[in-house]
Amino acid sequence: MRVLYCTDTYPPQVNGVSVVTALSIAGLDARGWDCAVVAPRYPASMRSTFGANGTGGTMEQERTTLVSMPMPGYAETRLCAPDYPAVARAVRRFAPDLVHAETEFIAGRLGQIAAARAGIPIVTSFHTDFAKYTRAYGVPSLERTVSSYISRFHRRALRTYTPSAPARDYLASIGVQNVEVWGRGVDTTSFAPRKRSVAVRAALGADRKFVFLYAGRLAHEKGVDVILRAFALARQALPPASIHLVIAGGGPLESQIRANASSDMSFLGYLDRVRSLPELYASSDAFLFSSTTETLGLVVLEAMASGIPVIATPAGGVADHLRDEENGLAFPANDAAAMSAQMIRLAQNHVLTARLGVGARQTAEALSWELEYDRLDASYRQLLGHLQPMRAARAHGAAPKLAPRERASQPAGAS
Repeated sequence: MRVLYCTDTYPPQVNGVSVVTALSIAGLDARGWDCAVVAPRYPASMRSTFGANGTGGTMEQERTTLVSMPMPGYAETRLCAPDYPAVARAVRRFAPDLVHAETEFIAGRLGQIAAARAGIPIVTSFHTDFAKYTRAYGVPSLERTVSSYISRFHRRALRTYTPSAPARDYLASIGVQNVEVWGRGVDTTSFAPRKRSVAVRAALGADRKFVFLYAGRLAHEKGVDVILRAFALARQALPPASIHLVIAGGGPLESQIRANASSDMSFLGYLDRVRSLPELYASSDAFLFSSTTETLGLVVLEAMASGIPVIATPAGGVADHLRDEENGLAFPANDAAAMSAQMIRLAQNHVLTARLGVGARQTAEALSWELEYDRLDASYRQLLGHLQPMRAARAHGAAPKLAPRERASQPAGAS
């Protein structure tokens, strides 16, 4: 069986979508699938933080790269050239049984068009709630337009995969059917409490401080400003030099945040996901997360797997996993004072921190990537098996009528 992934983000770029896509390909490869990828072309100077362990995009049999340029104001995000001939050639050359449009932008849309013209079944993923991004970037008037595009994109697919129940419900609200909740996994071997390192804490100059960690993009949609305000309030309320904030990641707000940083903050950029990032999670005392736009929040699960409690807003995909007072502490959206109060509680109560850390690890242990790979493999095969009788009937000149739900979910032609 052969599947072609068309995605607008892929390693070496670091984000939840690129990580999950690479993991999916590694998991399918181990289950007998031949996988190929259409993705942006990244600069040779772009350092990879992925290891060659199946998460670095090393498992695909073939990769087609599209010329890309940095997005204005968001340089780490690449915009693919609309090179339809290159995508069409990849489809003809690889001859997949299935095309998975992983993202809704250029590579994903071109993959849909090429697959539809070649008569190849299409599935999609909904990883990112771009409609909510319109609010974060001050253009809420565009929310309906973005939702309409997302609806059209995913209604062209036979099946759409999304990692949380709230994301599934949102898709249903905009008319997308045949949605499967998939992709809620975390690597509990790589991310584990045993990775805690005294040396890492000493290197941060925080061996005797309570260490809060944020890992992710430094961008408006992540609500990092809430974390910064909450940390400033906690510093004022607690004894001097008793807490430390570590930020791992980068993005368009990085220079601004660094310029206003206090001496109790460390910036580490993007870290190696094989060794450095797992050690950092486990060597921290609590994880901070303030985004309300996540369909999953992979970093939240990685922090839980590392045995540290999470302070977050139970919104979107985070709501599927955050259990207030069991594996972390919740606070209302965009409420820096409430977040600060929860930070102070943990910094002053190590018994509570330890108990929530145990609960966090238990939550993560129930979320196996191996199980998710098995489910994706079975889902693909079930879908293709369902289509085989219809293909055979068409080959013999018969065009069986589909049930209304099936007919509505067939991949449409280019539009």
